[in-house]
Amino acid sequence: MITVLVRVTHGPEALAATLSALVPAVAAGLIGDAVILTDKQDETLTKVADAAGATLIIAQRGSWTEGAKAARRDWLLCLDDGDIPQEGWIRVLDRFVALSKPECGLARMRRQRAGLLNALFNLFVRSSVRGGDLVHRRVLMNEVRARMPIRLAASVERDPVFR
Repeated sequence: MITVLVRVTHGPEALAATLSALVPAVAAGLIGDAVILTDKQDETLTKVADAAGATLIIAQRGSWTEGAKAARRDWLLCLDDGDIPQEGWIRVLDRFVALSKPECGLARMRRQRAGLLNALFNLFVRSSVRGGDLVHRRVLMNEVRARMPIRLAASVERDPVFR
């Protein structure tokens, strides 16, 4: 099982879109809990988190590290609100978590971007954790240094409404 960390920047509607896309993974037994990260208190976000059974954390810039501290599982799927994992992702992440050691530390789902933009983004943001990454808690807590991200055969896209 994994914990999902969802960083909120677009508001409750984008958060709801992401959380609803995760329901099949909860039913499949992959996702055990969720932590919602926001940088300010918001009553509507509190209601959405409560309805989803998620933990709401107020953290500077939606810090992944603060989310890792509240997570109940060792493997963490980091998403931004409005992210929608695409078909087949549950099987891919389940297999990776079952077979990987913490030293692997960081796996990355593909994102749809323009070719040159994607290449430049990957070149300059290789080692930092971003939305669409599956990361071991020990990496986020700086207990283990992550190796080069492992490319997963799964993808995540932004809901077009929240681009």
